[in-house]
Amino acid sequence: QVQLVESGGGLVQPGGSLRLSCAASGIDFRTYAMAWYRQAPGKERELVADITAAGSPEYKNSVKGRFFIRRIDAENTVTLQMNSLKLEDTAVYYCNAGTYYNGIFNAGDYWGQGTQVTVSS
Repeated sequence: QVQLVESGGGLVQPGGSLRLSCAASGIDFRTYAMAWYRQAPGKERELVADITAAGSPEYKNSVKGRFFIRRIDAENTVTLQMNSLKLEDTAVYYCNAGTYYNGIFNAGDYWGQGTQVTVSS
């Protein structure tokens, strides 16, 4: 049974930092590309950052230089370090195990429950 469990969300002031974690089970973690998505109220889910099985990251333009994705294969975990948070980063954040095709991350079928990130003064 595939499980993705996100944690680490919370309430933070603008300019603050949070570190999200996603623990995966039921998959051969090291063979998957991993990604973080987010969904704000009334908006579609969007890809924030992804990382190949080999460890190469890619980022949405609006988070480049502020967010950092990392995978720890020995722990079946992917993290998202979020710095200099902005009001517009407020969303539910989800991780996903997927694949790469033609240099583009393709989401897999399994999603965690998400973790809420709220940036507010």
